[in-house]
Amino acid sequence: MKSAPPSPEDIQAKPIALIGMMGVGKTSIGKRLAQKLDLPFVDADHEIVEAAGLSIPEIFNRFGEAHFRDGERRVIARLFDGTRKVIATGGGAFINDETRALMLDRAIVIWLDADLDTLVERTARKSDRPLLAQGDPREILTRLAAERNPIYAQAHIHVKSQSNPHEATLEKILKALA
Repeated sequence: MKSAPPSPEDIQAKPIALIGMMGVGKTSIGKRLAQKLDLPFVDADHEIVEAAGLSIPEIFNRFGEAHFRDGERRVIARLFDGTRKVIATGGGAFINDETRALMLDRAIVIWLDADLDTLVERTARKSDRPLLAQGDPREILTRLAAERNPIYAQAHIHVKSQSNPHEATLEKILKALA
């Protein structure tokens, strides 16, 4: 169930949280969005790495996904400190009920969505994605999208990202926020 559209007041006051599948461009688009809006940018995954003193693959390998998600929830809660900013979250952050409720309450949540071929092509560029190290990336991304997209659909705003330059997606976001 999609959340109610944000009010103009909320758009001007609340942080913007980008959600979506890995490879959709949350970090690269988030940096550009923050620059356009003259806001700070924060990558939640980077903050998790800083807090843990370990890489995300190391956290997954040593402690498992549940431990990672718990730390992710705490870091994201800390990022909602009352200041307006753009926050890129990890692909699974919004799936956690508690994290999702917090994000929907305290931020403007934007679901960046892309087709499977785009996600496969983009995720192949990086080797630090623990969930894709467990088999065929296309099959894993297909399964994750089937599980997560109905939950992502609860975001306030849904923006489709194609395999074109991120500027096109950025313009769609700015239009949705206007």
